[in-house]
Amino acid sequence: MINCIIIEDQPPAQRVLKKYITDIGYLELKATFADALLAINFLKKEPIDLIFLDIHLPKISGIEFLKVLNNKPNVILTTAFSDYALESYEYDVVDYLLKPFSFERFVQAVSKVPSKIKKGISPQISIEENKFPDMIFIKSGYEHIKIEVADIRFIQSDADYTEIITSARKYVSQEPLRYWEEYLDSKKFVRIHKSYILNISKIQKIIGNQVQFEGNINLPIGRAYKEGFMKLVLK
Repeated sequence: MINCIIIEDQPPAQRVLKKYITDIGYLELKATFADALLAINFLKKEPIDLIFLDIHLPKISGIEFLKVLNNKPNVILTTAFSDYALESYEYDVVDYLLKPFSFERFVQAVSKVPSKIKKGISPQISIEENKFPDMIFIKSGYEHIKIEVADIRFIQSDADYTEIITSARKYVSQEPLRYWEEYLDSKKFVRIHKSYILNISKIQKIIGNQVQFEGNINLPIGRAYKEGFMKLVLK
């Protein structure tokens, strides 16, 4: 198990992190603090592998806490503000989660915890060393629905969210298209348009500047993406 603590002053954000920690299965929550100063004494006494740390905290900020913390564990920052993203990486944090973040984004962040921390995890709950997932979880109400990555036909951008299309149904995700472009295997999933990423294995035909899927579903190939797409498909 990976021992972790939460340093977060907002109860709703605490509840989300606690839920995700429970759902992921290989994290053990040792304590929750609303104040970073209270966590310092705890860290002197208890061995902790990972801290989920909010930036905007009372008394001292998360960034100030990182500056004064000696022998710090792995840290995943959580915040509703993107302003500190570049500065935070100066302190060698594992990842930076921008609120509100999904369960799949949370899993991706935790998967970046260095391998030496993961050695004690049993095979049943081990974190995948493979960078690219075989499955993803999409939040729907109070549930997280599992989707096999191989079942995805394409992903479509729609304003502030994305639609994940499989042969069975459509799922709505809060993650932007650029997130899926980075998260999925670029050898299998390719951007063909500013609004589309597709699964190469699901293509039936390429007709001019369009890609056709089963059921006569056609997607446009953007001019800026066509050369790279054709090289990948026809190599």
